[in-house]
Amino acid sequence: MLVAGSEVPNLLEPHSASTLVVSQDVDVAVPIQRHSEVKARLSRLEGLAPSSEEPSVWLPTDPSRIEVNFIGYDPTETDPTSVRVFEDEALPLMVFGPLSFLRRGRVIDLGDGLLVPVPRNAGLLLEKLVTDRSGVKGDRDLLVALGLVMVATPEDLDELVTTSRSLSRELQHAVRSNLSTLSLLEPIGGMPDPTKERARVAALLERLEREP
Repeated sequence: MLVAGSEVPNLLEPHSASTLVVSQDVDVAVPIQRHSEVKARLSRLEGLAPSSEEPSVWLPTDPSRIEVNFIGYDPTETDPTSVRVFEDEALPLMVFGPLSFLRRGRVIDLGDGLLVPVPRNAGLLLEKLVTDRSGVKGDRDLLVALGLVMVATPEDLDELVTTSRSLSRELQHAVRSNLSTLSLLEPIGGMPDPTKERARVAALLERLEREP
């Protein structure tokens, strides 16, 4: 499993400072090949209970917890535009094709024995940028992508550019289009300020537009 949502930029900050994104939930990406193992461990969760309307969403029963959303991904998926349902009575999952870009990255040690596995920055950033984004949620998702750009190493950005060039022309266009939209966004409370990072976004966009 990987933590794969808006909390990742916070976790990748030095010392996991958690200053970039304010999030009210955590997305946990479950590889469908390990679904049965994950389901078998759900009973160990404390302070959370499955939603009666959506079993893949676990709601806090303890005010110190936040909502957990279980989502599915298939590392072997060859169509990053696909969306399907992994049927299961206890833990059904929406399996999103763009999440196939995820590759296991670092394990963040938050202390007290809490180890949090996160994806490689480039794969999660690419997932954010190939997906259609619209409305307020779309803007927030793009600002999460900005947070990932802000904590990216040069090696992360090299990996992003190289992987992006292997995509179809349509998906490469989607990546550039989302970055262009990101460069025009106005600030939203509790999110990275895009007006202060436009030069950084423009530099990345220029690299992606450059011929290999």
